[in-house]
Amino acid sequence: MPTLAEKLKRLRKEKELSLDELATLSGASKSYLWELENRDERKPSAEKLIEIARVLDTTTDYLVDDKATFDDATAKEVFFRKFNRLDDDTKGRVMDMIETWAKKK
Repeated sequence: MPTLAEKLKRLRKEKELSLDELATLSGASKSYLWELENRDERKPSAEKLIEIARVLDTTTDYLVDDKATFDDATAKEVFFRKFNRLDDDTKGRVMDMIETWAKKK
């Protein structure tokens, strides 16, 4: 089962982010992120983990649960979290697109 450290490193590399870039985007320090990726005993604060998960398009549950897998339900949760952060106008446009695509079936 992949550890938090392994998941963080893999997801960061998949997004082609350096430690510096992830630090800037998540509000964490580069050294803090390095420790999370290289020392399994480190336990991140919930606040930092939420921001790191947001940047890496995943969930905190996936990151901290060694038995968790990134499945369809997790992907949907990530989508809805992103959707909920949109302003009302953008949410409306997204819903209009979904309605249009649904009619094409």
